Amino acid sequence: MHRVSKRKETMDEQALLGLDPNADANFRQRAVAYFEQLKVSQDAWQVCAEALAQGIYSDDHVKFFCFQVLEHQIKFRYSVLTGAQQQMIRQTIMTWLHAQMVSPGPEKTFIRNKAAQVFAILFITEYLTKWPKFFFDILSVVGLNPRGVDLYLRVLMAIDAEVVDRDIVHTAEESRRNTLIKDTMREQCIPDLVESWYHILQTYQQTNSELTCQCLEVVGAFVSWIDLNLIANDRFVNMLLSHMSVEVLREEACDCLFEIVNKGMDPVDKTKLVESLCQVLLASGFFNTEQEEDVDFLARFSKLVNGMGQSLIASWNKLVKAGDVKNSQVTLLAVEAKVPLMLKLLMHEDDDISSNIIGLCYDYLHTLKQVSLQYLKDGFTAIMLAVIKKLTYDEEYNFENEGEDEAMFLEYRKQLKLLLDRLAQVSPELLLAAVRRVFNTTLQNWQNVSFMEVEVALRLLFMLGEAIPASHGAHFSGDTAKASVLQEMMQILVTSGVSQYQHTSVALEFFETVVRYEKFFSVEPQHIPTVLMAFLDHRGLRNNSPKVRSRTAYLFSRFIKSLRCSSSLCISCPFVSSDHCSQGLELVCVLEAKMWGSSIKKSDFNF
Repeated sequence: MHRVSKRKETMDEQALLGLDPNADANFRQRAVAYFEQLKVSQDAWQVCAEALAQGIYSDDHVKFFCFQVLEHQIKFRYSVLTGAQQQMIRQTIMTWLHAQMVSPGPEKTFIRNKAAQVFAILFITEYLTKWPKFFFDILSVVGLNPRGVDLYLRVLMAIDAEVVDRDIVHTAEESRRNTLIKDTMREQCIPDLVESWYHILQTYQQTNSELTCQCLEVVGAFVSWIDLNLIANDRFVNMLLSHMSVEVLREEACDCLFEIVNKGMDPVDKTKLVESLCQVLLASGFFNTEQEEDVDFLARFSKLVNGMGQSLIASWNKLVKAGDVKNSQVTLLAVEAKVPLMLKLLMHEDDDISSNIIGLCYDYLHTLKQVSLQYLKDGFTAIMLAVIKKLTYDEEYNFENEGEDEAMFLEYRKQLKLLLDRLAQVSPELLLAAVRRVFNTTLQNWQNVSFMEVEVALRLLFMLGEAIPASHGAHFSGDTAKASVLQEMMQILVTSGVSQYQHTSVALEFFETVVRYEKFFSVEPQHIPTVLMAFLDHRGLRNNSPKVRSRTAYLFSRFIKSLRCSSSLCISCPFVSSDHCSQGLELVCVLEAKMWGSSIKKSDFNF
């Protein structure tokens, strides 16, 4: 059996110089080589343990290096270490933890995080076998010492990352181990950990916001798999709700409450929990979002409301499936009561706040397919109007040089598009009627309307192509008596002159919509020359904007090719039988297209 060497080892001081970020290449290379040597050595790594335990080095990079060496020994070589060496590692990190309670100042954050990682991997290695009192040993050292509490909370979050985090892929063996760890923790220590969290929150909520927020993060992380009754009780929830009124705590308190309401539980109990939270938040004035100026907090609050609403809808679905008519009705009424707040957040001018509530809007609309639409019609209409408003561009949007803000808005628009699709699934008739009103009103007076309003009117028409199936008014007919709502709007689009609107977004939307509904021109070919001229003049291929010219060239190619199998392209043209077409309109189209970079060929015209 191996014994820990008593020979006094020293670290390679020259190699340690290479840990300095400003060290030259030779020193850095020597430091890497030294690390590799310590990783594979049977006992040379012990100098790092001694350096940490005795506080020999003050250099932060050296201390971090020592923790890295210990981390490697625990992760990859622990099974080949002797019992004494394993005991040495345990003693080292506990001695280091003791030292933090009395040191002149706290370690740098990156060192504390690395130390927490080492504690965590040692925990998952030894908790089930050699160190069942892991948490009690740590708590006995740190007590309520602020530095100790900080490290304790970091260790808990590191354990959550190793054992619970669903974003990390684990092997089947690791998953079984993690399940056993959680089961054992539930039996042996979770009530004590929860008690420690309560005392930390109670002690520091008014004096140390950083520790309080850290503790709220821990509660939120662990609540998903521990007994909810330990957290969802009067003393804990009342404390969390009081934190909602403290500016430096309320964002983290929001996130913690979100995790609590997201916890899986009996649907009746979930409804009661959410409703009790809502009553307190309502009484405290949190539903008066128009008076709140802190958009960062409102974004978190919007996420919380989204979570509460989605939890109620999930509970309602479970109750309906179980045939519980009475409780499902109670829950549905609770959902409906949240609609005014949901709409206020959806309509908020800040897109982050609005984006965080879209999930609830989506789920809420899904319920409309399962209940009487008339019963919830007002909510449907309000969401529809909100989507139309929120689709509108901001005046500050930079169309010629799109940056991060513009990209974020376009992503947000994609979310709204999905919401519009869900509206169409619930009631295509109501959606068509709403879009028709907006479209007709805007295009009747497009010369005197802002580009944002014109663009969104055209955009709504474009989006209907995917949202509304042909059986609900998205088809085209050669019989004017059977013309669909969509066909009527297309007639207005190509005859209103809106293609003359001098703004990049409107020009692009016009051409995109024309190409999307190319079947319209098969039944009403008399409009083809008007659209061709728009493609070929200053509105399209000769537009001042390179962006419009480039996109138009591609769309022009698609438009021509979509009609190449139809003789309507020239039959409808007023120039074909006149002197104005002495060289043929098809030649004009081909030459113009070539001039502006399109791949159109004469054969595409099918004359």
